[in-house]
Amino acid sequence: MSQVGEYCGLCGVIGAEESISALVAEGLFAQQHRGQEASGIATLDKDEEILLHKKNGLVSELMLDLPEEMKSDKILAGIGHVRYGTFGGSSVINAQPILVRMADIPVAIAHNGTISNAGVIRRSLQRKGHIFQTNTDTEIVLHLMSRELEDTDYNIEKCLQLAISKLEGAFCLLLLVPQGMYVVRDSLGFRPLSLGKIAGGGWIIASETIAFPVTDAEYVREVKPGEMLFFPVEDGKTCCEPISTVSGREQVLFSDNSHRNAFCIFEHVYFARPGSYVFGDSVYDVRIEMGRQLAREFPADCDMVIPVPDSGMFAAMGFARELGLPLDMGFTRNHYVGRTFIAPGHATRAAMVMRKLQPIPEAIKGKRVCVVEDSIVRGTTSIARIKALREAGALEVHMRISCPPHKHACYFGIDFPEETSLIANKYSVEEIKEILNLDSLGYLSVDGMLNCMSAHPPEDYCTACFTGDYPVAPPVKGSIRSGRQL
Repeated sequence: MSQVGEYCGLCGVIGAEESISALVAEGLFAQQHRGQEASGIATLDKDEEILLHKKNGLVSELMLDLPEEMKSDKILAGIGHVRYGTFGGSSVINAQPILVRMADIPVAIAHNGTISNAGVIRRSLQRKGHIFQTNTDTEIVLHLMSRELEDTDYNIEKCLQLAISKLEGAFCLLLLVPQGMYVVRDSLGFRPLSLGKIAGGGWIIASETIAFPVTDAEYVREVKPGEMLFFPVEDGKTCCEPISTVSGREQVLFSDNSHRNAFCIFEHVYFARPGSYVFGDSVYDVRIEMGRQLAREFPADCDMVIPVPDSGMFAAMGFARELGLPLDMGFTRNHYVGRTFIAPGHATRAAMVMRKLQPIPEAIKGKRVCVVEDSIVRGTTSIARIKALREAGALEVHMRISCPPHKHACYFGIDFPEETSLIANKYSVEEIKEILNLDSLGYLSVDGMLNCMSAHPPEDYCTACFTGDYPVAPPVKGSIRSGRQL
């Protein structure tokens, strides 16, 4: 995977008998791959107070100095967040959750995705006198809610609904208030969000189902696109069942495009962990099938298949199985470096790429190797890896990519660079092959990729980064695109 930023991971827990903070932390640990820049936890106690602890770095660092009052048995609910900033800077002030007081009502919010009309809304609010404390698009939700407080008689739920009705793009939200926990998923369903039932009582919400086994929770279902769930607290206790305040598409609350889904296909290609179910499909099964389909479309005449750890592993397994070729580890990975796309700043990322993977000469010398990778974005890391393979003695180097060429930027939660930085936007596949110094190069087709899904039809997935077919109009650079009236 070449230098791509990612969005975030969410985990919310309410009504569990065990330590709420510990369960939220375990859920975040399982989703650490979704963001390593910052992490945070907010908790609601029996006194209707919300406490916040957040910092730059990993969840393990966050938990080292978690305040004692956030570990107590008075905690009724908690929400957590791991962040890679697709909007705003990397300062700890942009870490989430964000905690504010609205007319003395504490409100904490955590967000996964990118609100594509955030710039329009932010400028409009600033002209009306709003002062922002962070650079995140998440904060605009709180400002929009605050504008509705008086007109709704301080009804937080109604304020949230009205705020969300003005948003476009991708957003999954967890909101913690004295009355309980709200869960929201945008009406196109860009980002995954699932509901689980914790053994012994309680509920968990997470971006990926990989968070459920570690919290002793059982998968219940996905949060529906366009759905808002409310988990109430009454008399200092949590109630048993969530309330669906907006059910699926019965009320067109969030978007004029409510007739369709736009599940991000790149969750299956790269972001989600193989042990997760995303959009109803096993990530493991989908990646194996992507490898098999890639082998059918672009077989390779080679001696061995090499995955690029870790993201290319399962597609490589499917590719090798389909062709009956041996799969070998031609790269050794330094597990103490972290995922290269996570590090903010090009210089840091470039340094990490150079020390993350090293070829194993004993495995590849004199061999015709086929490298299976999940994607090529800029191409800079691929150039370095192919060069290293040839220097280690590879006789031929072929490459197969388990998704189509990335030609377009993403505005819905994945920090793909502008189109001019994407190698496939400027060059043909044959030209890319020459630039990378490969003996052959093949990408999985769009149809082949979509046919690897089984839970939903192809038209339910967003493939804009490959096709340019955006389900929501992207922001127009250098202009203020008209948005909903605030």
